[in-house]
Amino acid sequence: MSIKDWPADEQPREKLLAKGAEILTDAELLAIFLRTGITGKTAVDLARELLNEFGSLQALLQAEQSVFCRGKGLGNAKYAQLQAVLEMARRHFVEILQRGDVLTSPEATRAYLSAQLRGYSFEVFACLFLDNQHRVIQLEEMFRGTIDGASVYPREVAKKALFHNAAAVIFAHNHPSGINEPSQADKLITEKLKQALNLLDIRVLDHFIIGDGPPYSFAEHGLL
Repeated sequence: MSIKDWPADEQPREKLLAKGAEILTDAELLAIFLRTGITGKTAVDLARELLNEFGSLQALLQAEQSVFCRGKGLGNAKYAQLQAVLEMARRHFVEILQRGDVLTSPEATRAYLSAQLRGYSFEVFACLFLDNQHRVIQLEEMFRGTIDGASVYPREVAKKALFHNAAAVIFAHNHPSGINEPSQADKLITEKLKQALNLLDIRVLDHFIIGDGPPYSFAEHGLL
């Protein structure tokens, strides 16, 4: 049975238009991107099969071109289309938090940091530097590591904060594994950074871990 023959409230595109994209499953969102299925499979069936094959939506989105194009119903055209969508999302959130903008929305901050860091297959530690009115000065990717860690040096963070004349900072790093719970090492380095910046009268507002699902906030969990 074609998706067009399904009840309207079960068709992914119609559900999105009626109720918003956030209620759709990963498979339904991917089905809208795919647009069509293959012989014997609807776009939703194909999407479910691809998610099972790749392991997760994040893994599919981060797949290298050669790996992505081996998926059923995929190819160079779909890969190019996907990269364009991802880049538009990144640029959208960059425009939301341009230099001089005041951080008034935690949701926008999360979305911005997720858009910048979620796509990496290795760990990246970044600092969002702010002035005393919590206006954005600069996002800096400070350190890059491997799939399971990155070395972070408080002295270098302090130097960069002074260079930008920052009054506050938000840390963020990604977990390529998708698990956004903080490790003991994450907690320790956050405390070291906080102590180092306190000596310079620079406030640490939060530390976000970017993985699958909503970013983990140190501040919201009482870890700052």
